[in-house]
Amino acid sequence: MYKIVLDPGHGGEDYGTTSIKSKLREKDITLKIALYAMDFLRQQYEIRVRLTRENDVTVKLKERLKIAKRFKANMFISIHLNQSNGLGVESFIGLEASKINQELQQCLHNEINKLLVRKKLYMVGSHLRKINHEMLQKVSMSSVLFNHLCIDNDFKLLNDERFLKELGEAYAIGIGGFLGFETM
Repeated sequence: MYKIVLDPGHGGEDYGTTSIKSKLREKDITLKIALYAMDFLRQQYEIRVRLTRENDVTVKLKERLKIAKRFKANMFISIHLNQSNGLGVESFIGLEASKINQELQQCLHNEINKLLVRKKLYMVGSHLRKINHEMLQKVSMSSVLFNHLCIDNDFKLLNDERFLKELGEAYAIGIGGFLGFETM
C-alpha cells in the first residue's frame, strides 16, 4: 500500500509568517490544509497517510524527516504559505530529483493552480523550481515543498474554511492523479 507523509509547515513555537492585516499564522493554516488533504486521501483512495504533526507542536526539520523514514513513506509533501512578497504558487524539488519526482511536482502544481484559477485569483507567478534544501535532498522518497498564496494579500480566502478544504482536496486529487487513482 502506498504511504504518504504530509508536512504542515511550522508549528508550536515556530509561527512561520504572520499576516500583518489579520493576525493569521502560517502554522495554523498549513495544519488545516494538511488535515483536509489527509481526510480526503483516506476517504477516496486506498493509501496510508501520516502527518508530521496533527496539532500545534514544534517538530524540528530532522524529526520531520525521521517520521517519513520510520513510516517508510513513498512520498513527502511539505505545505507552506508565501510571505507578503510571495510569488503566487511555487513548488520545489531537490536538485537531483528523479523524473518521477518531477512528475509528482507537476501533478500537484497543476491541481493547485486549477483551483486558484477557478477562484479567479491573481497570481504574480507560478514556478516549478529545483533547490538545494535539506528537506528535499536528504530523503529517499519523492518529495515536494509548496509555497502558495500570500498570507497578507489572500487573508480573506485563507480565513475561509471552505476554501482551505478545497485546497486540501486539491493536494489530495493531485496525489491521486499522480498515482493513477480514480476518486471513489
